[in-house]
Amino acid sequence: MKTKCLIVDDEPLARGLIRNHLDKLDNFEIVGECSDAMKALDALHGHKVDLMFMDIQMPQITGIEFLKTLKHPPQVIITTAYRDYAIEGFELDVVDYLLKPITFERFLKSVNKYFQVAGNEQPGFSSSSSVQDDAFIYVKENKRVVKVLLNEILYIEGLSEYVKIHTVDKKIVTKTSMSGMEDKLPDTDFLRIHKSYIVSLRKIQAFTATSIEIGGKELPVGRSYKNRVAGVLQKDGITSN
Repeated sequence: MKTKCLIVDDEPLARGLIRNHLDKLDNFEIVGECSDAMKALDALHGHKVDLMFMDIQMPQITGIEFLKTLKHPPQVIITTAYRDYAIEGFELDVVDYLLKPITFERFLKSVNKYFQVAGNEQPGFSSSSSVQDDAFIYVKENKRVVKVLLNEILYIEGLSEYVKIHTVDKKIVTKTSMSGMEDKLPDTDFLRIHKSYIVSLRKIQAFTATSIEIGGKELPVGRSYKNRVAGVLQKDGITSN
């Protein structure tokens, strides 16, 4: 089932940019585009909307003021040229606050954050202790946007400004940091074991105090991660005793 999106912005070029970003992704459907809050209200009454991309400075009423009037708003990602409303926006539980001009990489981060917030109501992350079979993230590889199923990931390897995602049948290289990748993954199923490695707890084959075997490869446990790794493995019942 696709995520139903509404774009609300009084600038046609800004709406077009969000539309172009969404067109690169699977599982999204734009149900409407509005130039002001009043038209957005009509669209919300006429369509099921899961996610709304909303500007702040608009005619008649601001996006923040409009959001405050909604009793049951959809998930919201704010898109604006102004930093001043960030705190107020997050107090209204928006998913993210995007500053214009919005790059595709930053947009992609917001989309992944949306799936985390939406939990098992959407085809992204599950809110249970283990990811669903169809849970995924999006990453950018060269000029393509690639969907990566979480249950296919073995481990993630840091390569300076890039990371390499090792899955059961392929390797994907994307430009991001290890901490950025760590933020995208549910900590119930993935564990940072080293400054250069994140592993899937499901895929661990064997381990010692200093290494973890996964996908037929032995990965080192970093000294500063040792206690946390031991604690997580013991908590999950994966012990060497």
